[in-house]
Amino acid sequence: MQSRSARSISFPCLFAIALVGQAASAQTSAPMAPPTTPPIAPSTALPAADAGNPKPSAPAATPTRPVVPAETGKSGAVRPSAPKTETLEITERRTATSERRDSSASKIIITRDDIEQYGDSNLGDVMRRLPGVTVGGRPGRGGPPAMRGMAGGFTQILINGERISPGFSIEQITPEMVERIEILRAPTAETGTRAVAGTINVVLREPLRQRNNDIRVQVQEERSKFSPNLSLSRNDTMGPTGTYNFTISLNHNDQLTDTATKTLYTDLPSGRVTLAQTGFGQQHEDRNGMFLTSRFQWRLGPGEMFSIQPFIVHNKSKSSNDGLLQQQIGANPAPYATSRSDADSTFTVARAMVMFNKRLTPDLRMELRGGGGQFTSDNKSVLRDRNASGAAVLTQTVDSDTRDRSWNVVGKLSYNWLDGKHNLVTGWEYEDVKRTDNNTTLLNGAPLLTDFGNQINVETVRKALYVQNEWDPHPQFSTYLGLRWEGIETMSKTLTSPVRNSSSVVNPLAFGVWRFAAPNRDQIRVSLTQSYRAPTTQNLVGRPSLNTLFPVPGPNTSVTPDRAGNPALKPELANGVDIAYEDYLEGGGVISVNVFTRHISDLIRNVVALESVTWATSPRFVSRPQNLGKAVTSGIEFDARFRLPELVKDAPAINFRVNLSVYDSRVDSVPGPNNRISEQPKMTGNLGADYRFRATPYSIGGNINWTPGFETQLVDNQLSKTSTKRNLEMYGLWTINSQAKLRLTVANITASDLITSNIVTVGNERQSVTSNGKTSRSIGLRLEVRL
Repeated sequence: MQSRSARSISFPCLFAIALVGQAASAQTSAPMAPPTTPPIAPSTALPAADAGNPKPSAPAATPTRPVVPAETGKSGAVRPSAPKTETLEITERRTATSERRDSSASKIIITRDDIEQYGDSNLGDVMRRLPGVTVGGRPGRGGPPAMRGMAGGFTQILINGERISPGFSIEQITPEMVERIEILRAPTAETGTRAVAGTINVVLREPLRQRNNDIRVQVQEERSKFSPNLSLSRNDTMGPTGTYNFTISLNHNDQLTDTATKTLYTDLPSGRVTLAQTGFGQQHEDRNGMFLTSRFQWRLGPGEMFSIQPFIVHNKSKSSNDGLLQQQIGANPAPYATSRSDADSTFTVARAMVMFNKRLTPDLRMELRGGGGQFTSDNKSVLRDRNASGAAVLTQTVDSDTRDRSWNVVGKLSYNWLDGKHNLVTGWEYEDVKRTDNNTTLLNGAPLLTDFGNQINVETVRKALYVQNEWDPHPQFSTYLGLRWEGIETMSKTLTSPVRNSSSVVNPLAFGVWRFAAPNRDQIRVSLTQSYRAPTTQNLVGRPSLNTLFPVPGPNTSVTPDRAGNPALKPELANGVDIAYEDYLEGGGVISVNVFTRHISDLIRNVVALESVTWATSPRFVSRPQNLGKAVTSGIEFDARFRLPELVKDAPAINFRVNLSVYDSRVDSVPGPNNRISEQPKMTGNLGADYRFRATPYSIGGNINWTPGFETQLVDNQLSKTSTKRNLEMYGLWTINSQAKLRLTVANITASDLITSNIVTVGNERQSVTSNGKTSRSIGLRLEVRL
């Protein structure tokens, strides 16, 4: 099936003309002082050598002959000045605060100290404390992160500046593997515009020019189940120009998950309950994992570097789920009384990235980057349902595997001109992903979905071109203009259900930063952007997933639908405005307020409808993604990070971290109230503080994460409800000596359960399913040693 090509041409010509006009006006302007604002840091982690400035920890080189002192401009470009007879090398210590202030785009840097502060076992636990980030799932458990509460792909997730493979989750990364996290609230031409809500870029460990070994041993307890973790990281040099980092993490996870459900069908005219069921399920998962990442890099000259970065992730798990179902009211008997499912799964991700930076002239730099890898997943599961007498009523076996092979190449040219006032960047990207899904499903020994075959082959090709120009017309004012074209083509080569979907977008971008005159360190940011969200491969050509509570070939219900894809989907397009005020305190603290809005067209949402399907003799309810039309979301975001003495003189040296975000949204085609974007809460916030006792080796800290409950009208007859989420956690740190630390963490202290409801009205009947996800307190103990 061929879908229409979706294109966005809102003002691209205007922005292209503005780019040229901006450059032309700059050529006729009078010379000005060198800029004080470097450009946006690349989303892919670059070492300090690449920026022309060594890391603070690197020893300064001592030349044996006179050299030309270097002056650093945009993108770390080094411009020679007049020859001198003395050697002078200046190393500027870049902090997360200074990088945030100097960036043209709104960017928040989360450092290694912040990432490791609470001794989290996975990166998903770290995410819930970040400004404007919500985490799916129940409190105390990691989940997919979402910026501005917009889940389901509105947030672009990158690892070292590259999009992650489908099926891979950042929850599978341990904090020890991460150097820093970058949060970009608006898209840029270089990092990509598939970021309606924003971008989270996870930068893996970088090598240092010093030899050390970091060892971390951790054990976490929850419900008398123990999950240990061991990680080892080594930094060292390779000759006079080479450095490397090698980090490996081994973990074992033993976890119990309890879920209670209640199903009610009510006849609305009479108020009579026609069906009442209660269920309970306990899942026990036993998982072993390994994550290995390394980086080898060589400095080839000033601003020149070659690096190789491979990483491997491997996980193997066994899980079982025991369920009970009791029916209090109902015309027909319950589909089962007891159930048992067993599953074995393994997945492996192996990928390598090569990067080469070359200075072609003093003002022109080239960057080439390429990568390739494979994602594999194998899953086997068996579900057995029995009635009250113990007789088997349903047996379903699923044997599936996925092979995802991908490669990409990226090229970029950066040109500093007009005494460094301009930084012009142009680049291109090409990516090819081939995916093969094999699936065999047997229901009571008979194969299902034979019309779709056992194998689905999908290929996705993505191409992109972009140009951006940063200009500092005044020491207090910086501008950025960018333009990005991106095209995606998805092709399914399956003979039984061929699919071909093509889309392309042209996204203009503009930023401006006004910095108040010294000594005032405040500044105002404004951005006008256009971004988009492309349909996923699963949404386009996904093999149907059948509900087993009401098995085929019979009918099902609206709250227990089958799921299938939609090959006619178009990408969502969003026009956005961000305005921020940032106050930079003298001691390094930051207080900021940001307001934003996104106007979205062709919003994608899953819609349940009764269909005649090939896999059943009776019509069945099927949930498919559809383009609903227009939507708008807006909000205000407050975040602050400071030491109390910066605000209150002679106060205790307590470090505070505070963030609060308030959101609102409206989907035009859905009647209100609460016709919000799916899974977006009305509010979320964090309050954290830590304190180190003077003249002692002890530190303490805590954080509370809070997201109030909310309701969402999904379509005219479907409503979802989510209860309040709270997560209180505390830690204590004992610095034994300069080489060893012991950290104790208590997480999810309040252990608040997560209650969700799905309510559908069909004719005169209201059908509802309410789930209660139990949570538990967990305790972690970690020993950190540096040798």
